[in-house]
Amino acid sequence: MDTTAIVFEKPGALRVKRLALSAPKRADVVVETIMSGVSTGTEKLLFDGSMPAFPGLAYPLVPGYESVARIIEAGPESGRTAGETVFVPGASCFEGAAGLFGASADRLVLPGARTVPVGDDFTEDAVLLALAATAHRAVRRASGPVDLIVGHGVLGRLIARVAQALGAASLQVLETSADRRTGATDYDVLDPASPAIRASCKCIVDASGNRTALDPAIARLDKGGELVLAGFYGDRVSFDFPPAFMREISILLAAEFKPADIHAVLDLVATGRLSLKDLVTHRAPPSEAHRAYRTAFADPACLKMVIDWRKAA
Repeated sequence: MDTTAIVFEKPGALRVKRLALSAPKRADVVVETIMSGVSTGTEKLLFDGSMPAFPGLAYPLVPGYESVARIIEAGPESGRTAGETVFVPGASCFEGAAGLFGASADRLVLPGARTVPVGDDFTEDAVLLALAATAHRAVRRASGPVDLIVGHGVLGRLIARVAQALGAASLQVLETSADRRTGATDYDVLDPASPAIRASCKCIVDASGNRTALDPAIARLDKGGELVLAGFYGDRVSFDFPPAFMREISILLAAEFKPADIHAVLDLVATGRLSLKDLVTHRAPPSEAHRAYRTAFADPACLKMVIDWRKAA
């Protein structure tokens, strides 16, 4: 059995090619991918070669951890059923390429326990489950409601929506790009130079991944305030110590989401408290993967790029 996969051959080199798949075991499922998202954080670092040392990092590799697929074979110990639509957070099933994170291929083999069933009417939005779960984890890292979010890309928007779903009010979001200051849902998106930004915050979440945003954020915190780092910074992070010291702030890192975060997001969506709508802005078939990845990484108007595997090359 083989698959068509997006492969980073080395930093800066992308190919769409056939790879052999490992044989499924009794607890595995075989899935056919419907759609997969392109991450502008992790995948960009993998593509340009700036990802720090990471377990399993080796080229060539298959990226991706945001796929929605249909199960075509279910092992007797997989806990799944053929025909189910599931979210796939990654796979490591390829011969001749590392699976990091391994979900950007038209057919995958992975343990059934790693898949998350989703409704058939939720397919495209379900691509956002990993990011929404990341947003949920960031919001839950804080000890109280979020006051301010830095960055209004897709992660920043999801953090704002999750924070609102969990009770935050009067949210403000800072965004340097004018192209990204639209699309807010009952919160204000401001230029970082705006005089309307509140000067005193108990909790700020940085979703920008920009190290230069940390000092201005710390300057806005109350004494005992919290700064949650939800972006991926790729290198050493530093900040001006005296302002942080005088405020006696806490800096919290929101690491990789857990299964509980995905299930919490699904519950928020099912009860109508959270919407994942209107965040996928661009779509491309796998035959146009080169263009799709360039757009996802470089175009500020692109919030979320999706590869549609139903339109395979």
